[in-house]
Amino acid sequence: MAARMKPPRPVEKINIDMTPMIDVVFQLLIFFMLTLKLRADEGDFSINMPLGQSQATSEQMPDLKVRLIANPDGTLAALQFGRRNLGVGDRAYAELNRQVLNVIGRPGSSLSSDIAVEIDPDFELHYTEVMKAITAVSGRVDPISKQPRKYLEKVKFAKPRKPKA
Repeated sequence: MAARMKPPRPVEKINIDMTPMIDVVFQLLIFFMLTLKLRADEGDFSINMPLGQSQATSEQMPDLKVRLIANPDGTLAALQFGRRNLGVGDRAYAELNRQVLNVIGRPGSSLSSDIAVEIDPDFELHYTEVMKAITAVSGRVDPISKQPRKYLEKVKFAKPRKPKA
């Protein structure tokens, strides 16, 4: 007797219900939107990067010069204000803050809007040291009222120096 071959069954189409997957995707989306925490800006510094040509005018006050000298490992070796060496560490930044206050007289004076600070860091210096210098020259937080006192808003950088070989 010859074996009879059964004809192949037609393939049934399987329907997948997408509704639960879409629900999970929307729940995840809402969860991530609600748990997102935006960081506050690091600071609002009016920083002018160096230009190709100098734009010095005779009516402007001379810039205050802050020089940041780096050790080979990128740490701060010396902090200089003008030609005066202020040292290193938090005391040096506090002294820089006092020196800027001595120059402008009082926070918010008309002189503080005319004076600019030029920061001249070594190429190898760590970013945190530069930010500490910007913070020190731009103002301080009053310890009693906890309110920020702005000293200077014009902060610019000197032309970059080539890295030490």
